[in-house]
Amino acid sequence: MLLIMRHAKSDWSTKTTDHQRPLNQRGLEAAARMGALLTEMDLTPDLVITSTALRANTTAKLAADAGGWDCEIRATDAFYEAGVDGVIAELRTLESGTARCLIVGHNPTLTGLVHQLTGGFVAMKTATVAAVQTPSQWSLLADDHYGRPTCELFALLQPRHFEP
Repeated sequence: MLLIMRHAKSDWSTKTTDHQRPLNQRGLEAAARMGALLTEMDLTPDLVITSTALRANTTAKLAADAGGWDCEIRATDAFYEAGVDGVIAELRTLESGTARCLIVGHNPTLTGLVHQLTGGFVAMKTATVAAVQTPSQWSLLADDHYGRPTCELFALLQPRHFEP
């Protein structure tokens, strides 16, 4: 299973580069809430891969802490300003022992990723998680020779639906 999470709400009032933009208070709370929710739903990841952007990396770490996850958190430049094909290429390299992977990245790439994998159009708002049922092997992700979706949307979780 692939868990696709958009970074939480960032703080646009800071005078910094896009890559170093932090989360705002709402984002900090939403990232933690979603991590705890994934654990409650028995959707704890085996691996987290995040963009190197501060807002995505912070989202991943807060979610892992709140969810009590004991897994590797791997940051990659491949998810910052990446297109859908770049994300898929990275995911296809995952080892078969990774049953559930959470990726944390940016829009519009993540909206496009969910659409390409499932055929569905979803609103990947900040801190939203799309849970996608994937093929049994990561190398087969989005590998339909006719352009058909290879995955099924299992759940779409938006923080506003799970307010404390």
